[in-house]
Amino acid sequence: MAGKKDDIPRVAKNRKAEHDYFILEKYEAGIELFGTEVKSIRQGKLNLKDSWCSIEKGEIFVNGMHISPYEQGNIFNRDPLRVRRLLMHKREINRLFAEVSQQGLTLVPLSVYFVNGRAKLEIGLCKGKKTYDKRESEARRDAKRDIERSMRQREY
Repeated sequence: MAGKKDDIPRVAKNRKAEHDYFILEKYEAGIELFGTEVKSIRQGKLNLKDSWCSIEKGEIFVNGMHISPYEQGNIFNRDPLRVRRLLMHKREINRLFAEVSQQGLTLVPLSVYFVNGRAKLEIGLCKGKKTYDKRESEARRDAKRDIERSMRQREY
């Protein structure tokens, strides 16, 4: 089934988001880009590590997303850290704005991928983890890894 979202190859993924936040919901948004930025993303020169989303005047923007300049781009290259507008339906933006402002949640970019030649950004509506939550999820991950390791050893 090639239509599933899990099958789509990701250009970049924000692993730090899964460590620092509980991801409550996921949304897909288009990104307003220039030509050299698209070429640079296709080469995988993108970093989502310290990026976040903000909603201002009914529009949603991604801040801190670093797209390295395209080597052959010369004068057409843009600022790597410029604020980029995201493309979503107005009612989705209004709903996200209500949840972020009332419940103290945050919007975090999770991954970037291409759908039919267009760059898409997966946004997560997230709640911050406390330090003990991070330790708990890390312990759970380590236990799962140990179980899988012992299962593999038993197969031999």
